Amino acid sequence: MQATLSPSLPALDDPSLYINRELSWLEFNRRVLEEAQDPNVPWLERLKFLAIFSSNLDEFFMVRVGGLVQKVQAGIRHGSGADRMPPTEQLERIHQVVRHMVAEQYECLTQEVLPALEREGIVLRGLSELSEVDRRHLRDVFSREIFPVLTPLAIDPGHPFPHLLNKSLNLAVLLKRPHHDERLFAVVQVPAVLPRFVQLPSQGPGYAFTALETVIRMHLPDLFPGMELDRATVFRVTRDSEYEIDDDEVEDLLKTIEEEVRKRRRGAAVRLEIEADAPLEVEQILMAALDLDSSHVYRIPGMLDLTGLFQIYGLPGYPNLRDPHFTPQPVAEFVQASNLWAAIRARDILVHHPYESFSHVVDFIEEAARDERVLAIKQTLYRTSSDSPIVRALQQAADNGKQVTALIELKARLDEERNILWARELEKAGVHVVFGFVGLKTHCKVALVVRREDDGIRRYVHLSTGNYNPQTARIYTDLGFFTCNPDFCEDVSALFNYLTGYCELPQWRKLVVAPSRLQAFMIEKIDQERAYQSAGREGRIIAKINGLLEPAVVQALYRASQAGVRIDLICRGICALRPGIPGISENIRVISIVDRFLEHSRIFYFGNGGNPEVYIGSADWMDRNLSRRVEVVFPIETPELKHRLIHEILATSLADNLKARELLPDGSYRRVIPEPGQELVRSQERFLALAAAKAARRLSELPASAPIPYAKVRALQERRQRNGQKT
Repeated sequence: MQATLSPSLPALDDPSLYINRELSWLEFNRRVLEEAQDPNVPWLERLKFLAIFSSNLDEFFMVRVGGLVQKVQAGIRHGSGADRMPPTEQLERIHQVVRHMVAEQYECLTQEVLPALEREGIVLRGLSELSEVDRRHLRDVFSREIFPVLTPLAIDPGHPFPHLLNKSLNLAVLLKRPHHDERLFAVVQVPAVLPRFVQLPSQGPGYAFTALETVIRMHLPDLFPGMELDRATVFRVTRDSEYEIDDDEVEDLLKTIEEEVRKRRRGAAVRLEIEADAPLEVEQILMAALDLDSSHVYRIPGMLDLTGLFQIYGLPGYPNLRDPHFTPQPVAEFVQASNLWAAIRARDILVHHPYESFSHVVDFIEEAARDERVLAIKQTLYRTSSDSPIVRALQQAADNGKQVTALIELKARLDEERNILWARELEKAGVHVVFGFVGLKTHCKVALVVRREDDGIRRYVHLSTGNYNPQTARIYTDLGFFTCNPDFCEDVSALFNYLTGYCELPQWRKLVVAPSRLQAFMIEKIDQERAYQSAGREGRIIAKINGLLEPAVVQALYRASQAGVRIDLICRGICALRPGIPGISENIRVISIVDRFLEHSRIFYFGNGGNPEVYIGSADWMDRNLSRRVEVVFPIETPELKHRLIHEILATSLADNLKARELLPDGSYRRVIPEPGQELVRSQERFLALAAAKAARRLSELPASAPIPYAKVRALQERRQRNGQKT
């Protein structure tokens, strides 16, 4: 129903109507922590979520806190976001929230997860828990494998404090010479090239480990022979990794990014983690050396750097401690067809990852590389895996004499070094490598294949909501779309010409492209639903996104809600909008789903007066996506595929009452609780079942005489198994 607007309502740009970006992100990471605390989650999966929580915090401090510290140091007092919270207040709130969450994290680890894993035969032992057998074994390991890598660093007037690598573990050592009262200070870096946990001798089924820093601490006398050791304390430094590029000064983008990555390693410290019982003297020495005040110091009640727990999570076996194994299903349209090109010519194909196999995407590029009829391949690469079959296929295509163009985004945050490596390797193979625009990130996921066929030249297109990364495709939910529709192909060809050459923006047939058009387009669609509602026809909006921050979009949603439009947002991460405010947003519901797979797909539904429109793409409703990136959103018009998006994917996500949390007006979240007698829905679990049932049904419907390439199905299964082992 339409709200009655009151003159006492705040203006839609009032800061009180917006949730702070950084605090909203911390609430997302709190939901990750809740998965580690959930008694219904298997024990090794809970360990994994503890590691993800720490990894997320690392990036948050490196980028977001680092940026806030820069603002404070520059004397910027006013907030830049729609909430207008000053940088100093943001930092204070961040430190308060993070300290509380880290305490919860370690309580979960030490009181619940580690004792449970020990009962199952996976043991992490501290120094006091090591047996004599353990100590003899560790003495041998230290002598052979650890000692040769270590470098003790004295700190005195002749030896300045060393530059400690970002996120590295270190030991701060207090010691003195015999018969001297002078206290000495030294640092020993824990080598990142060695496994974080050292395996102990087996005393039955299972595994026992101790931390690498524990082994080093045990053998410090070997590093400081003749010295009297007083105390050794583990600490860790996180550095500012934010950087800016002056668009007017860039002559060679590749060299500029390489230089910025080198600078990042020497960024200013923004967080010091130190053992809870560390001497005050050590804390003060480190604070002075790193130019930090006490607000940036975190005393940790346990082992530092829980990202190392991924090593334990990766142990083989223990199916009872993990989520049930799943196999990404082959898409019947591809398996049934005589070849990949025939499948796409027959119909548009939508693939839902990870429930349906990403191997079809790899096949698309690999087959194009081998096919003698393929003339050209063009592809964007934002993030890809360390051993990418797609990159190898592009190299092979160039070796085979095809025209190959790869647009590599060098500014993909924290993946710059890997992308620089790929760029150089592809150039060596003869691939034409371009880097897009200096002032914009190219974030769209697009591949184009040009093929000579009997009736002339035909183009094939793949568009996606996610990266061309076979590893993350097993743990991220995304959508891929294959088509040879001429309108899509014309648009994608024009997009690559825009990205690689000089041209005016075309009149797009199907694509909606940022930064030129996407924000205005989305606001027009939202306003259209408001107009329908005001005219007495039901307005309806559903969006599945990863983040909502752009104030212009938030205000458009507020206006639509005030008109009575019913709005559902499935927003995994940051959300600046406050739902449920009377007269403003009482018609808006926001949920976040956090489960075994990272929700990553973007879907936009508009009721359109009873003739629904559905779009998918690479962009969130964030200011960066809409104004500082090249993004692509596109319509799904095939009735069967549109129906699937609306009635299967969106409807199931909205019905989730086991892994969904609802956003409250104050910025906090609460779990969605099923009503008495209501069907229990875990959306990701249902998608797994739907994919398996769909694949089995479509294959079983074929007559026995049909030329189904069963060998191809077996090959897909074998490839999935190999990918699963690597992942």
